[in-house]
Amino acid sequence: MSIFTGTASTFDLKGIREDLTNVIWNVSPMDTPFTTRAQRAKATSTKHEWQTDALASASTSNAQIQGDDIASTTAVVATTRLGNNTQISRKTVTIAGTIEAVIKAGRGSGLSYQIAKLGKELRRDIEAILTGANQATVVASSGTAPKTADALSWIKTNTDKDAGGSDPSAADGTGTRTDSSTTRSFTQTQLFGVLKGIFTNSGDAPEMVMLPPAMKQTASTFTGNNTRMADTQDKRLVSAIDYLVYDFGTVQMVPNRFMRSRDVLVINTDLWAVAWLRPMRVEELAKTGDATKKMIIAEYALESRNEKGSGGVFDLA
Repeated sequence: MSIFTGTASTFDLKGIREDLTNVIWNVSPMDTPFTTRAQRAKATSTKHEWQTDALASASTSNAQIQGDDIASTTAVVATTRLGNNTQISRKTVTIAGTIEAVIKAGRGSGLSYQIAKLGKELRRDIEAILTGANQATVVASSGTAPKTADALSWIKTNTDKDAGGSDPSAADGTGTRTDSSTTRSFTQTQLFGVLKGIFTNSGDAPEMVMLPPAMKQTASTFTGNNTRMADTQDKRLVSAIDYLVYDFGTVQMVPNRFMRSRDVLVINTDLWAVAWLRPMRVEELAKTGDATKKMIIAEYALESRNEKGSGGVFDLA
C-alpha cells in the first residue's frame, strides 16, 4: 500500500504534544521488618545505656535442716550495665529554583518529591545498618563518625555457625562477627538448635525468624512433620512456610531484603529497641544561591536488652 500524495502524517507534523503519564512508578521495596517491629526507645545522650539481669541457675541441692540458723545470705549479683553509641545518618537534596517553577509530570513540587524519596531511602539505610553492617560501636572523635553496634555484634549465646566463623568476643557491642571463609546450606536442624538454645537460656520466646530472600525460599522446603497439600478446589499449591510451629512455640518466617545474604536471625522484638536521640526529621539548610537545600537526618542507637532471647544461624551459602 502507499500513502496518497499530500497526505499529512505525524512524521511531518510539528507541535504534537508529548504523551507522558502523570505518574512516577517506583517499585523499590520499602518493608523494614526489624526497625518496624523493634521497640521504640528514647536516647538522651550520645552514649545510650541500659541494664540487664539474670536469675541464678536452678539448684537441685537446695535442702535445709529444720530450725537451721542462717549463717550467711545469698550473695547479691549486680546488674550488667550495657551501652551503645548513637549513629548519625542523613540524606541531602538541593533543588534549583527553576525546577520548582516549571510544570512537571508525576509530581507538583520537585523538592517535596525528593524529600519523600530520600526519606524512604534513609529508612532502608537504617534497616541495613542495624541488621547487616556487622559493625562494633565506635565513639565519636574529631574526624571520626560515631557508629552504633548492630544486631550481629550483640548475638553470641544462641548461634549456629560454620567451623571457620566465630561469635563476637563479648555480647556487649564492642566486637563483630568473624565470617567463615566457607559457607554451608541452611537446614532446619540448624534453626531448631538455635530455637532450643533460646528456650533454654531465655524466659521469653522469639516471635520472628528474619531471613534474606534465598534463605526464605530454602526454609519453605523444610518438611517438619507435615505433608504439603494442594487445594484442588481453587487450584492452589501451598509451597511456602510463613509460620513455623516447633516444640517450644511458634515463629513467623519474615523475609528481609536488607540483611546480609549469609545470615538468618531469630528475633524477640521485645528485647530490641531503636533508641532515637533525634528521630528522623527534615531540616532546612542555609540558602546560598538560586536553590533550596534540605537535609533528612536521624540519630539513633540499637538497644539489645538481652541477647540471650535471640539468636542466629550464620555462614550460609
